[in-house]
Amino acid sequence: MADLPVLYSFRRCPYAMRARMALLVSGQRCVVREVVLRDKPAAMIEASPKATVPVLVLPDGAVIDQSIDIMRWALAKNDPEGWLETGTADTEALIVENDGPFKHHLDRYKYSTRHDSDPIEHRDAGMMILSGLDRRLAGSRNLFGERRALADIALFPFVRQFAATDRQWFDAQAIPNLQGWLTRHLESGLFGAMMIKLQQWQPGDRAIMLADYEGEPVAP
Repeated sequence: MADLPVLYSFRRCPYAMRARMALLVSGQRCVVREVVLRDKPAAMIEASPKATVPVLVLPDGAVIDQSIDIMRWALAKNDPEGWLETGTADTEALIVENDGPFKHHLDRYKYSTRHDSDPIEHRDAGMMILSGLDRRLAGSRNLFGERRALADIALFPFVRQFAATDRQWFDAQAIPNLQGWLTRHLESGLFGAMMIKLQQWQPGDRAIMLADYEGEPVAP
């Protein structure tokens, strides 16, 4: 196992989710260590002082601690679905909008007490961004056509989190293309493989491999 990368992850973190999905699709074998955010392991903090998941420690000791960089690293090794081949410039713009303005509003909608914010104000601002994605999805199953690509997987966990904050309200909104897109990704085999439950990792625990993933019968 010493020759395999080690991924520090947290099951419900959207950044960790997208990293795990890229690792799974690429077929990259790695050891996964489930982290409890209120009790972060010293080994993870030593590897990445920013102390947030995901953190990927390579066998040579190099560390990748940004989720998009982990995705690109894995897909550069093997990209069977061609995620890196689609919409390069537009992909970057969508990720920047998601990780910047949308994440800002998502946090202040979902965690309004923590941020002392008006949740409705930020919900509405987030919905304006999602409405743009809905328009983009008109006539196609994914953001760049029929097949999923890097942007779909990079954004999907955050849209999932937004929707889950008040699912009844979200489902009542006039964004049918985005709602269908979200449902397809939630029902995908990739999402199911990525969301396997693990116990909190402790030093000395046996190595747990990231779940196997054999691909979709039909791309979501």
